[in-house]
Amino acid sequence: MYTLIHALPVQRLLVEQLPIIALSMVIAELFYKFHSFTLELVAFFVTWYIIELVFVAGVRLLRRE
Repeated sequence: MYTLIHALPVQRLLVEQLPIIALSMVIAELFYKFHSFTLELVAFFVTWYIIELVFVAGVRLLRRE
């Protein structure tokens, strides 16, 4: 987390990462009810990773066209 915040410019964090993190949090809050903080946290991070992966792939695809 520290590396992410310091490696990216503030504008990129706000435009790219903040919406992805917010969407991941909403999905985790609505759908993940494991009754274990650790499992829900891991599921949140996996969700964040997958959403960001799809976002990056979409951006790369759009840049090629």
